[in-house]
Amino acid sequence: MTSQVLWTLIAIQIAMGAFDTLYHHELTERLAWRPSQRHELKLHAVRNGLYAGLFLTLGLLEVYGAWALLMLAVLTVEVVVTLMDFVEEDMSRKLPASERVNHTLLALNYGAILALIVPVLLGWAAKPTGIIASPHGLWSLMCVAATVGVAVFGVRDLLASKRAVRLNPAPAGELVSALPARKTVLVTGATGFIGRRLIEALSIAGHQVIVLVRDPAKAVNLRPPFLMVTNLDEIPAETAIDAIVNLAGEPIADWPWTPSRRARLVASRVEMTDGAVRLIERLEVRPLVLVSGSATGWYGLGGDEALTEDSEGNACFSRELTMAWEAAAVHAARYRVRVVRLRIGLVLGTEGGLLAKLLTPFEFGLGGRIGSGQQWMSWIERDDLVRLIAHIIATPQLDGAVNATAPNPVRNADFTRALGRALNRPALLPVPAAALTWTLGDFADELLLGGQRVLPAKALASGFTFRHDTLPGALAAILGLEGTISGALSAAPTAQPARIGDAPLPKGG
Repeated sequence: MTSQVLWTLIAIQIAMGAFDTLYHHELTERLAWRPSQRHELKLHAVRNGLYAGLFLTLGLLEVYGAWALLMLAVLTVEVVVTLMDFVEEDMSRKLPASERVNHTLLALNYGAILALIVPVLLGWAAKPTGIIASPHGLWSLMCVAATVGVAVFGVRDLLASKRAVRLNPAPAGELVSALPARKTVLVTGATGFIGRRLIEALSIAGHQVIVLVRDPAKAVNLRPPFLMVTNLDEIPAETAIDAIVNLAGEPIADWPWTPSRRARLVASRVEMTDGAVRLIERLEVRPLVLVSGSATGWYGLGGDEALTEDSEGNACFSRELTMAWEAAAVHAARYRVRVVRLRIGLVLGTEGGLLAKLLTPFEFGLGGRIGSGQQWMSWIERDDLVRLIAHIIATPQLDGAVNATAPNPVRNADFTRALGRALNRPALLPVPAAALTWTLGDFADELLLGGQRVLPAKALASGFTFRHDTLPGALAAILGLEGTISGALSAAPTAQPARIGDAPLPKGG
């Protein structure tokens, strides 16, 4: 009876561990591509190595004497490594609720396994040292499969921890060097993929940053110092704000476009933009510029046509969405505020956006073109986007629509090949267009199978220079292929953000 219970608990441990690795570590948290998780990845590699030895031994062997004592030592070391991993996780990232629950269940289940297996190993330790084969049918096959799985991911985590040093991003402060003097900048959508990097750049460069964060718990991932509000109404009318960067809005590519989802996508953008305009209206000293996020979806499905800010668009949902978003922003012009409608393309980086979703399947050799692969992808590297935002704030002649895309868009097939080359992996598994359309409908047709060939005409004409104007160069920089960065990664600051009322805001004069 005890043996059957023990095997069941081991099977549960394997299943929960596989879920944690595949769902949390790979798909949602993407730890292998986060420089901040280098030490966590090392701990995972060590623990996976221990598990490989344990599973193989339990599945095929009985060990006696010194070998049993060694197995007890391995079980003890696994507990120590797991505790170290818990501490490292708490210090370096905010775990989602599902991962915390999973870790708790893993710890409880492991404790039950220890309660059953330790007495057996102590009995074996009292016998003469030796090893005998002891297969257990299907249980042995399960253990062999688990051994292969944890060994593969252990090697992956070890290599990823070494690669993490190369993924250290460029110094953030220099990204906003276009701003000649200290500015006060309000950022909405502060905890998003773009907002986090923009706030880091502004803060390091010495600018005053006010962030709108609806959930204060998410502010833990932002670099201080900054002032935080949870509602724009918290900002006093006498506050002097030089620029507002409005990036708020529900992610457009996370779920299929059901009718209720479409309504939420529009409402999240329009309501926040309306709120920014109301703030501008009541401020005693109005900001000089509102940089309001939009998207290249404004142009609809453009085919092969080269699209600049003067081009017209084609009707589709993404165009309706961005038109409503931009229309809300334009109202700020009533108050003599320069309004820039920033039509952002596919933003590339390892911490979010399309590229982050593609890295894991491509790294495991499961990538390929989408549909025909002939659709255009208008992209921009994240740091170039931050630099462009700073350039816009500092350039009074820029207003109206501004395309935030690199000057060399590529077709999906070329993007696929470039990413495969950068990762040194084949990219030969296409995703059929019919399957995407059948399962995702307009979402697939517009975001995955459609495309726009968008060019940054106004940005280039204003003198902005892209550091990464070709896709291979951008991928090399993002994936750390331009050279090895030596030295340990510095820890992120852990200071708590200030709240309105806790620290003085700049006053208008």
